[in-house]
Amino acid sequence: MVRPANVVTSVADVLAGAAIAGAFSPGLIKDSWLKVSLLSISTACLYGGGIVFNDVFDADLDRIERPERAIPSGLITVKQATTFGAILLATGIILSALNNPSSAILAAAIAFFALLYNKFSKHNSFFGPLNMGFCRGLNLLLGISILAASLSRWYILGIIPVVYIFSITMVSRGEVNGGNRKNLWIAALLYAIVTGSILYFSSINNKLFLSAIILIPFLWMIYKPLFKAIQNPVGKNIGAAVKAGVISLILMDAAWAVTFSNIYAAIGIACLLPISLWLANFFAVT
Repeated sequence: MVRPANVVTSVADVLAGAAIAGAFSPGLIKDSWLKVSLLSISTACLYGGGIVFNDVFDADLDRIERPERAIPSGLITVKQATTFGAILLATGIILSALNNPSSAILAAAIAFFALLYNKFSKHNSFFGPLNMGFCRGLNLLLGISILAASLSRWYILGIIPVVYIFSITMVSRGEVNGGNRKNLWIAALLYAIVTGSILYFSSINNKLFLSAIILIPFLWMIYKPLFKAIQNPVGKNIGAAVKAGVISLILMDAAWAVTFSNIYAAIGIACLLPISLWLANFFAVT
């Protein structure tokens, strides 16, 4: 139910945030591992809990559209799933609180927006994607909160994952019944804006070349299936574009890491990509 391939991408978000905060700098890295571990497990629990509640609230619809999922197939009951999801969300908040109060507040906000999306806003064509974007933006900030003082400096970066996930969520709305080419082209434009934003910060930090090395495969990975979906916006192609967009977050996070930290942090995050791709062969991403 928790979609492990997606959970890996949420951990990449936190690692990128930690890199932005400077947690992997030579003077801090020895003292950062426990905090990084706490926040990584925290985000995994928060993301997993959000996905579980997505299936809880969609149980009736899934019995019609996706009967193979855990609840409609009878693998788990709605009550059991609700309890499991609540435990995951609570655990995520508690683990974040062990880092600092700012992390706890961000974790609670992620849980709130995840539930808000699953129960209400996902049914709105604008606020649904925006709401999902908030979850990812807050997730990057959760990583930055590893050093609470860094939040006041870099909170603005939380906007970029919002734009990116807004794009993916907007694309995903055509996965079942086919998509709208206009929405797909808008997503293509927003992807370009996100990439340009990363390049802007990398140029300021004199990391443009290293960032570009990571962003080139990132762009190939997201645009190739997206353009295929634009040419033929059927459910299968749109699902592939969404899957690529979600998993490619790892490369985007690696680009953040090399922009604000070092190549070693970026390589560490990028190593999560084959893990996520491997898990995607066995577990649903969308």
